[in-house]
Amino acid sequence: MPIKSYIAYPFEGKKDVLIDDLNEIKQCEVIPSKNKEIVVVVTETPSNEEDIKLKELIDNLESLKMISLVSGFNTPKNN
Repeated sequence: MPIKSYIAYPFEGKKDVLIDDLNEIKQCEVIPSKNKEIVVVVTETPSNEEDIKLKELIDNLESLKMISLVSGFNTPKNN
């Protein structure tokens, strides 16, 4: 189960739009910065395949200028 955190940078003046866009994605938890034009995003998906699809969805948001991975964790499968 991949869990990742990102710092998302909106286009100028689009922070609130980016927050709204990200909040519509159920696998995202959004934490807006109080004093900067950035947003912290935490994602959780059931599989690597779903994680890839989620990242593509986030990357295509029109309000998103740039996103940087801060940390990632993946629960290993028990064999």
